[in-house]
Amino acid sequence: MNQANMFSPLFKTVFFLLLSIILSCTEKRHARVFDVHLHGDTAPEKQMHNLAVNGVYAIAVSTSWSGQLNYNTDNELAVLRGLFVPCPIGIVPYSKQKCFENGNEWPDINWVEQQIKEKKIDFIGEVLTQYYGISSSDTAMYPYYGLAEKYDLPVGIHTGAAGPDHGCPNFKLQMGNPLLLKNTIIRFPKLRIWLMHGGAPFVREFIEMMKTHPQLYADISVLNNPRIVPPKQFDSLMRMYINEGFENRLMFGSDNAEIKMTIAAVEQLAFLTVAQKEKIFYKNAEMFFSKQH
Repeated sequence: MNQANMFSPLFKTVFFLLLSIILSCTEKRHARVFDVHLHGDTAPEKQMHNLAVNGVYAIAVSTSWSGQLNYNTDNELAVLRGLFVPCPIGIVPYSKQKCFENGNEWPDINWVEQQIKEKKIDFIGEVLTQYYGISSSDTAMYPYYGLAEKYDLPVGIHTGAAGPDHGCPNFKLQMGNPLLLKNTIIRFPKLRIWLMHGGAPFVREFIEMMKTHPQLYADISVLNNPRIVPPKQFDSLMRMYINEGFENRLMFGSDNAEIKMTIAAVEQLAFLTVAQKEKIFYKNAEMFFSKQH
């Protein structure tokens, strides 16, 4: 091709069109993210819009009951709403709002069932037994687990540690051990359970539970927050979990941390393939939250 033809208007148009397509395809960002671990915000519309512009298309949110009702599916985000239970001293940890207007720690089970029937509760969680100072298999939780099993609702259970200033005087670190769930799984074998925060620092116990009970899923919220967990430690944990065969059961969660930062933390795991990242960002969550699971 001679120079005159090379720089013809048609050639330049086609060239720059192809270049823009290549650049858009190689841009390092994920177009789809399902955030399975989110809590309320004083400006929910702003929060939801910020999530949407960063590629989040679905969220599982749990917060105070009055705040919860401000979250609804719209043309940007699909919303699943949870139920905090129990609520230590009647408050949401950290934000310290009343969980329920009447100040109860344990919502009336008949009321809960009615909210499920009215499609106001899509999952039970975050289960805060650890903040309350009891085991996740304490029999006080059985009526709620029973409803979850009856209506095929997912259950998200806090495991691992917690940050400072949560406002729950009965919090016990040892109650975040994933092994404590064994009795619950025996009693409610059809429950769809995900372990929140990947179990750390109970890593060995987390791995044991995930390997022993292949129906369990887990979210990686907090682990993917570099302001809490150093990137090298996150990399090490994720390598371990992938090597243990959990790539089909790990789900993305932000726990209200900066969404760009938590997404980037996963993107920067160079050992993960594109397919593995897609599973973590949204495909595993779609499978878990589907009633066809």
